[in-house]
Amino acid sequence: MADGSHPFIASRRGVLAGGGLLLSFTVAGKAGAAEAGGAGGALNAYVRVAPDNLVTIVAKNPEVGQGIKTMLPMLIAEELDVDWDSVRTEQALNDPTVYGRQFAGGSMATPLHWDELRRVGAAARVMLIAAAAQGWGVPASECTTASGVVHHAGSKRKATYGALAGKAAGVPVPDLKTVPLKDPKDYKIIGHAKRQVDTAAIVTGKPLFGIDVTVPGMLYATYEKAPVFAAKVAGADLAAAKAVKGVRDAFVVEGGTVLDGLLPGVAVVADSWWAARKGRDQLNTRWADHPTAKQSSAAFAAQAVELSKAAPQKTERNDGDVAAALKGASKTVEAAYAYPFISHANLEPQNCTAHFKDGKIEIWAPTQNPEPGRQLVAKTLGVAPEAITIHMIRGGGGFGRRLMNDYMVEAVWISKQVGAPVKLLWTREDDMRHDFYRPAGWHFLKGGVNAAGDIVGWHDHFVTLGENGVAARSAGMGATEFPARFLTNYRYDLSMMAAGIPTGPLRAPGSNAIAFVVQSFIDELAHAAGADPVAFRLKLLGDKPMVGDPPSGYAAGRMAAVVKLAAEKSGWGRKLPKGSGLGIAFHYSHLGYFAEVVEVAVAPDGAVKLVKVWVAADVGRHVINPFGALNQVEGSVLDGLSGALHQKITIENGAAVEGNFGDYQLMRINEAPPIETHFIKSDNSPTGLGEPALPPIIPALCNAIFAATGKRIRQLPVDTALLKSV
Repeated sequence: MADGSHPFIASRRGVLAGGGLLLSFTVAGKAGAAEAGGAGGALNAYVRVAPDNLVTIVAKNPEVGQGIKTMLPMLIAEELDVDWDSVRTEQALNDPTVYGRQFAGGSMATPLHWDELRRVGAAARVMLIAAAAQGWGVPASECTTASGVVHHAGSKRKATYGALAGKAAGVPVPDLKTVPLKDPKDYKIIGHAKRQVDTAAIVTGKPLFGIDVTVPGMLYATYEKAPVFAAKVAGADLAAAKAVKGVRDAFVVEGGTVLDGLLPGVAVVADSWWAARKGRDQLNTRWADHPTAKQSSAAFAAQAVELSKAAPQKTERNDGDVAAALKGASKTVEAAYAYPFISHANLEPQNCTAHFKDGKIEIWAPTQNPEPGRQLVAKTLGVAPEAITIHMIRGGGGFGRRLMNDYMVEAVWISKQVGAPVKLLWTREDDMRHDFYRPAGWHFLKGGVNAAGDIVGWHDHFVTLGENGVAARSAGMGATEFPARFLTNYRYDLSMMAAGIPTGPLRAPGSNAIAFVVQSFIDELAHAAGADPVAFRLKLLGDKPMVGDPPSGYAAGRMAAVVKLAAEKSGWGRKLPKGSGLGIAFHYSHLGYFAEVVEVAVAPDGAVKLVKVWVAADVGRHVINPFGALNQVEGSVLDGLSGALHQKITIENGAAVEGNFGDYQLMRINEAPPIETHFIKSDNSPTGLGEPALPPIIPALCNAIFAATGKRIRQLPVDTALLKSV
């Protein structure tokens, strides 16, 4: 997932080259034109128009199932003014000198590229019009385009883009800042549902994913690491592994201590992956002692309780006088909330194919963040970054796990050792027990309401993982997290405890846990006040359209609108059967405003049936690909429900206990509820959809369970045994 930076800053110039039109712009490139076979072929172009009118558009960012290989080219194709049926897409190589930072994370693809890539398409259209106008001796202003054809109404002449592409190479490149863009009412691609460009290949089983890569002379590898993270190899039966038929080599890798780098382990390389796996079974690896072996989930939880009773290590925010407000409240509520480590559980385990030869490295990897992978490999192996080529291969799920590139550096190290191209493939157990987990966390809350039903005080003592005042990766919470700034008396204290457990961003990092706590506790306060949960939330949001200043302002009006819409569509307030309930929650993350309602039916034995989910969203004035948007919203909802109901990684003796889908359950299809999604088209720039639909679903579920049973869920995953009524 992404930080708040804007890594993609393109120049405003383009390049023409080749036998057709080839348009690109670079971070620090120079504008110019190149003839066929010239320098333009070395620039990673966005657009190629062939003489037969076929348009190829390059997708710059990694594709991990979020549909970016379809959505980004749609932006270019719209302004280029071609029919989508005539467009083919290609995945770009990782090339930061041309594309800037290429990554999949943080739902940032839309906000970072909405303007820039539309202007790329518009620039190409301007060049093609100019070429036609010059040839016909007419003003360019009299020419129009449609479906890949330039028209001049006065002379009734027309020419296809393919026919004009060669001439367009001599046209001065327009400044991207000044090219005219379409009126949205004329959009024929943006806002129209398009299937993912790889769908046909996926459903027919064509090789697309990292796990499918093959290169000539390739060997297969496994890499065994210690159950306790970063523990060194104390010994291994390498000879026994080498004796297995098909095994070419087995060796110890010293590795280091950085959890997202090359860790110690034992590699087995063979003619087939199965032979490598069988060789690994013979290793009988012994591991050195490591301090993390003393850590466990139970110990973290016990330590969190002790820390909550002591003075906080830091106070992150302290508005008003919370202690006095709580003392004067009509009713107060105290609650302790907790959530566990969870795994990304990508359907495709981590893998990478690499070839180290003559000081140069070629990599084929399903990575979300290729450039940091390049730098990691370069630093670890002592090669220049320019000597590394990275092919961004489609990933079978990412969700933040593939922002780290530990598997990439492992594959390269093994390839260098054996002197051949190597495909490294992790087992499912490797993947789950060597993840960068969503960090566990503990919140100790006190809140109060007055006789009018207003929240008069809120105190959260958050205990998380971290050291020296710095939270572990994805383990923190910002000082402006809702309901900060909405309450006169608000205090957020923070305490940390050291951990040797690798953590990292998981879909909607931070928010996927914080929303559960905040929106559940708001629900508790609503019930303490005797207020309707929807009305209570709208009152809390207030009548100010914006709270705080940009860019960190909170658009309260936008949030109130989605809360009202979700309540309306779900029939909030209707009578439900005994054992059924509706729950609502909202959350702002990744620039998206979402409110969601869940209906559940809880059986006497505690079993939870998900009846239906309603989603209301505001992600700006345009939904670029409605098919992709629904996929992302529905996938996020199911992902969040799956985690809330089933998922937990337990740390014992410094290692992850769960290792496969038998003990780390994912939601089954018979559990999945129908999902009804509604978008509000607000007058705001469009934003991303990969993550913001996930956070509200977890508290909405838990609040619905409370409405159905009167039993409050304060710890995840949901323990259905506590919901039994018989």
